[in-house]
Amino acid sequence: VFGTGFAFAALKKDGCVVTWGENYPGGDSRAVQGQLSDVRTIAASSYAFAAIREDGSVVTWGSKNPPVDAEELQNVTHIAASHEAFCALRSDGRCVTWGAAKFGGDSR
Repeated sequence: VFGTGFAFAALKKDGCVVTWGENYPGGDSRAVQGQLSDVRTIAASSYAFAAIREDGSVVTWGSKNPPVDAEELQNVTHIAASHEAFCALRSDGRCVTWGAAKFGGDSR
């Protein structure tokens, strides 16, 4: 089970994800529920979640300000979160960041 400041996401044994809590910070995952299968792990910031799928793609939900280009989030091996930002490490060694710049979300 993983938590934002206001919601939870449970990773089930079959790789599916169940969420609950306040809608805005990730408690409502209906918009991406069809993509939340074959999930390997989840990272949580204070207001959003990011899930790495078995194929290395990433699914995000909750607060997405600013959003990240999904094409950049391929072949991801690890994700770390700060208060309002994420950093995804790709298999090519590149880090992709998104979220609030003052919390590390804009490393470009």
